[in-house]
Amino acid sequence: MTENWLNLEGNVVIVTGGSSGIGESIVKELLELGVYTVNADIHPGKTEHENLLYIKTDVSSKADIDNLIKKVMEKYGKIDGLVNNAGINIPKLLVDAKDTGSKYMADETAFDKMTSINQRGLFLISQAAGKVFVDQKHGVIVNMSSESGAEGSEGQSIYAATKAALNSYTRSWAKELGKYNVRVVGVAPGIMEETGLRTIEYETALAYTRGITVEQLREGYSKTSTIPLNRSGKLSEVADFVCYLLSEKASYITGVTCNVAGGKTRG
Repeated sequence: MTENWLNLEGNVVIVTGGSSGIGESIVKELLELGVYTVNADIHPGKTEHENLLYIKTDVSSKADIDNLIKKVMEKYGKIDGLVNNAGINIPKLLVDAKDTGSKYMADETAFDKMTSINQRGLFLISQAAGKVFVDQKHGVIVNMSSESGAEGSEGQSIYAATKAALNSYTRSWAKELGKYNVRVVGVAPGIMEETGLRTIEYETALAYTRGITVEQLREGYSKTSTIPLNRSGKLSEVADFVCYLLSEKASYITGVTCNVAGGKTRG
């Protein structure tokens, strides 16, 4: 991406969950564009840069969020953007017809963990950063959604529901904050290249919930016949789009969730 085109140099952007996967790719792209980038994650990432600040953060903890915003404001005096990327997905069935005692049947623990991070965490940090944005009379919130938020997903109903909630927050917050020159936009990636986050534990659980083997699950990921562009997405393509949304080039885009899915749609 051409650095001068987006004019993001000198901006301050917080990325939650910036130590791996799509979040890590976003962090790297922002740094290349001259952005003072804050990685708010439980674990430090491998990326090192003079303009990167890591602050250990559990997004579901209000104390951690308050500490994050306080430190960022003390260091930079402003926040220009927030990328809500942190999230967790634990494949579970509502009812396991084969085994009602199955560890792959949804329970309160899994429900609470996913909603705590994917919804409560999103709310807490968006409210905290939103207060800064309203005072400044500018700011951008980018919410990382998923195709499943609109389509649903077999074996991932709780996760999909949290993403549907995120989409609703995007629409509602855009209506509330627009008068203060604050934009709220969602990004919903489709099938992406391997990120290292598909652990064998995750794949085993998801395969079980869909009644297939892990091998069949992996074959499904590799098939691109349902994608008009006939390939998986690159993490850099999501990162590029997020950077665009954070810039003034996207100044009239708010209240929508945009698919980055190679044209793949259902229904």
